[in-house]
Amino acid sequence: MNAPADIHQLVSNLKQDGEPFAIATVIRTISVTSAKAGAKAVIQADGTVAEGWIGGGCARAAVLKAARDSIADGEPRLVSIQPEDLLSDSGVAAGDERDGVRFARNMCPSQGTMDVFVEPVIPRPELVILGASPVAVALAQLAKALGFSRTVCAPETDQQLFEDADRRISGFDLQQEKPGWRFVVVATQGKGDQAGLQAALTVEADYVAFVGSFKKAASLKEKLRQDGVSEDRLDTLKAPAGLDLKAITPEEIALSILSEIVLRHRSGQQKQLQIQI
Repeated sequence: MNAPADIHQLVSNLKQDGEPFAIATVIRTISVTSAKAGAKAVIQADGTVAEGWIGGGCARAAVLKAARDSIADGEPRLVSIQPEDLLSDSGVAAGDERDGVRFARNMCPSQGTMDVFVEPVIPRPELVILGASPVAVALAQLAKALGFSRTVCAPETDQQLFEDADRRISGFDLQQEKPGWRFVVVATQGKGDQAGLQAALTVEADYVAFVGSFKKAASLKEKLRQDGVSEDRLDTLKAPAGLDLKAITPEEIALSILSEIVLRHRSGQQKQLQIQI
């Protein structure tokens, strides 16, 4: 069994790298089980046990599936692995869920019971805001309440408009980032529109949007096309940004954009979960 210090160091490294993972902890055992209460394991998004121990084959499959599901939807799981006769006595079957507990069958000769709590650790989705317009400022403020990590890309002279940004970039010098959900919004609104779009379309993101009218976006896309930006990249651009909420004020426009981002984020998580299932 690996030392707890190894797990703590790995958890710290994975958080720093922005990698999603889950921590599985044995919280109760009855009768003979290979892992005892307090045993832990770090499980990565593909189901790999990166460090630690939570039992052998009797428990492994159920715990790994719960870990993958938790990472996909961000919700913790409690898994109770029991002999078939105990499941039957309780009126449940393997795979059933009741009162927040997912049941699994222990097919090992030991016939012990083990309860495992699976906690996902998910990097915060990143919102990259290009520009210092009123909509950009409103986006940064509202995104904080929604739990986004906010990267502000704006000239040094405008950075004071964003009092508590998580990360700051002077200008539009975007870099390829670590794994994780990333949403990019160009909210320059007349101050560096083409440069902002050019930068936004050079990085991988789950969403790239432009705050502006259809007509303005079409004009800018034509200029970018002439500058050599590929059609594939241009097709990824959502313009105008946001859902059609008939928004007028900067705060309403920010709400429409973040509503669309949340919809894409949650829909993407559900697709990941369906694929894994």
